[in-house]
Amino acid sequence: MINPFKRYRIDSLFIICFAGLITIVLAITVWTSYAMTSRELADNTSYYQKRLLEELNNEITGRLTSIEQISLTTSRDNDLLTFLSGKEDEFNHYRRSKGIQEALAHLTYSIPQIQAIDLYMEQPEWGDRQSYIQFHELKAAEAQPWYPLLQNNDFSWSEEHDLTTYNGNVQVLSFSRKVYNNSRYLGILVVHVKADWIRGILEGYSKDSNRMLLDLNGRELLSVGTSMKDAGLQEHDLRFKDQSGVLRLHTQPHGVEPLVVYSKVADSNWMLVEITPWERITSGSVKLAGAIITIGIGALLLAFLLTLWLSRQLLKPIAQLVRAMKNYDVGGKQAELAGDYTNEFGILFAGFRRLNERIQALYASLAQRYEQQRKAEIEALQANINPHFLYNTLDQLNWMAIAEGQEKMSRILELMGRMFRIGLSHGESFITIDEELTHVACYLEIQQIRWEDGLEYEVQASQEVRNLFIPKMTLQPFVENSIIHGFNARQSGRIQIKAEEEDGRVRMTITDDGSGLAPESKGSHRRKGGYGIRNVRERFSAFFNENYEIHVKDGEFEGVVVTIIFPRLEEAQT
Repeated sequence: MINPFKRYRIDSLFIICFAGLITIVLAITVWTSYAMTSRELADNTSYYQKRLLEELNNEITGRLTSIEQISLTTSRDNDLLTFLSGKEDEFNHYRRSKGIQEALAHLTYSIPQIQAIDLYMEQPEWGDRQSYIQFHELKAAEAQPWYPLLQNNDFSWSEEHDLTTYNGNVQVLSFSRKVYNNSRYLGILVVHVKADWIRGILEGYSKDSNRMLLDLNGRELLSVGTSMKDAGLQEHDLRFKDQSGVLRLHTQPHGVEPLVVYSKVADSNWMLVEITPWERITSGSVKLAGAIITIGIGALLLAFLLTLWLSRQLLKPIAQLVRAMKNYDVGGKQAELAGDYTNEFGILFAGFRRLNERIQALYASLAQRYEQQRKAEIEALQANINPHFLYNTLDQLNWMAIAEGQEKMSRILELMGRMFRIGLSHGESFITIDEELTHVACYLEIQQIRWEDGLEYEVQASQEVRNLFIPKMTLQPFVENSIIHGFNARQSGRIQIKAEEEDGRVRMTITDDGSGLAPESKGSHRRKGGYGIRNVRERFSAFFNENYEIHVKDGEFEGVVVTIIFPRLEEAQT
């Protein structure tokens, strides 16, 4: 037998011997540490999971119980019971339905966790399909997923299911309750709770957890991650018999045995179950074993100091390049790369610098093109409104020329001249609010000449507000819409314009006493929008992005109220 110490290099033999010894020691250490720590980690994990599940169960119990109390209080409301009884005349029945709809809508707005509320009854009132409050025929409840649960109960929680809304399908849990009045069955009140809200509580700070919400009968209501079926658990599992406990499943494929921790809380109607894969529990043991292996490998690497030094020399420029690429920011300060490399690294550095220069040039070109396009779009939208306004005004001038004498025509032409001067504004897109109010006042005076004494208007604005700036031609389309559509076929009308500051923003309000907005089911004599109003919305979107509001709604008793809110501008924008 040939002695290896006579044939092979001494440094190679020492490396092999020490490597073999360190490998054996590492194998024994890793196995022992894994066996001892994995069991300890499993015990600690189950203990802290039970504590966490109890806290989550208490929180979920409080939240869901509050939903039940809200449902109970609402179902006992006198207005609701009177409405469902159907003993009123048609007018009072309709008026009460509006009040109930508003009250239920207030619940959805004040409690963000409520997605929608449905009321099932005999002869429901017609409602808005785009509302979160819906009235349905009582027979329609039989097709809902929560209905079978009410056969032997007065109230119940459903499993997670899809709720169809005007914005699409939404995942919800539904709490349904039968409504009685003196033992008379009147209908069903259903409160739909957002499943994502409950799921967020169930997740806690563990986004990758596998948790399930069950009722006391073991029926799964909602799950995060793995469901009961995927975990090999069945509903109504008899193993969940204690207040809390730990199970080990032996029915999983591929030898996987997850840890199942469940928790029940006294006076709670829900049970939480968490499933943790065994590999996740022992991940700490695996990391410890990996750390031991790393230490052993580090000991082996000590024999390769020269190789380590050489590798560092090779990796240093690569690390610089990776760091420069990672911290790269268009338009920001760029990382400095060494300039004394003349080999392949120098070529890489030079190529990276050239690529940065091209990206910067391209970014600057795109930014300039975007700004030019934005200005062009704004100018085009600004210019579109003038021909539209000129057409309507000239039409009225023609009518006045036929019906009246030259004195009124002279006044109209004078007002028109002032309006066009303000409208042109030397090509500026923004003018002062004072100029904008003057512009619309000229238009209203022209209408007064036409209507004689039939049109009244009032403008309210402090001097401080008048000195602020606004996109020109903002108010005139709304005022024109009030006169043409709101006062159609009438001999009188009143318009009020108010400008004021509110929380660092400007609020413009236009109120008239004409006809209201035009519902789809009403006749054509009701008011509709126009091109000018659409033009204002598009210009505001181009100027302010999402930082503005334009609301057009019916007045409290009559007419229409237009509200325009935009940032406070002390100087014209470019």
